[in-house]
Amino acid sequence: MIGRLITFKHKEDHWPVFLILSLSALDFCLYFLLSNPYLLGLFFYVMIIPKSAICAWNHHHQHSLTFRQAAPNRMLEFFYALHTGVTTNLWLLHHVLGHHRNYLDQTQDESRWKRKDGSQMGELEYSIKTSFTAYYRGLVVGKDHPNDRFTFLVFTALTFLIVAALVYFKPVAAIFLFVLPMAMGLFITSWATYEHHAGLETDNHFEASFNNLNRIYNVMTGNLGYHTAHHLRGGLHWSKLPRYHATIADKIPPHLIQKTVINVQQLSFVKLGADKLLERLFRAVR
Repeated sequence: MIGRLITFKHKEDHWPVFLILSLSALDFCLYFLLSNPYLLGLFFYVMIIPKSAICAWNHHHQHSLTFRQAAPNRMLEFFYALHTGVTTNLWLLHHVLGHHRNYLDQTQDESRWKRKDGSQMGELEYSIKTSFTAYYRGLVVGKDHPNDRFTFLVFTALTFLIVAALVYFKPVAAIFLFVLPMAMGLFITSWATYEHHAGLETDNHFEASFNNLNRIYNVMTGNLGYHTAHHLRGGLHWSKLPRYHATIADKIPPHLIQKTVINVQQLSFVKLGADKLLERLFRAVR
């Protein structure tokens, strides 16, 4: 009976969904069982990198829905939102129907890396602007897709109402387990996209994306490193991207290929931001 109500489109999604929902279950267990702000803060800090990987899976889901039925997709999106700050249909509007259509035009791109004067933003400036404008730009794209925008508005409101209720009943636990991860997730999602296209001024799709072929990176992100392939066939399931990449690899310039999990600058950027945030939070709860 359950198999008829909840059917995966691709068997490769079984383990990612299981692991992500297991982490959601852990979050709720800690919400009900733990009140110590220091332990909650430590958990938030430790889970920054693991939860940041969930942003990629949420991204994949909004390109190609995980389940055949609407109800389980909406339920999964709720838990994705608690980890990433990205609610139902936000990336569909902002990213799939926005960025993927406009990424070669920096005057229109919803994730644009250029300033109005044509100069390139720095990593921090880009991350802040992209995360802070994500919902607004999603709504703007939604003007041409009213049905998708309506679903976005309804489930975004529902998600925020549930989060508000969680904060009301257990403020400290809810802040560390849900509110901060949502804010951090949206910021890290934006930050992670900077290295996908920044600085690549071109009209050629094969020269418009950086690719990362590192195995660990692609296991964590669901092959998001095959980024040129992803942009050429946005609806292609993540599990099929390596094979498609192999058919176009000769057309991608070598300087757009890297094989490292994460560069030192990015790691320092995350650690510095997290350290400062936790320092302020611990001062506030004392």
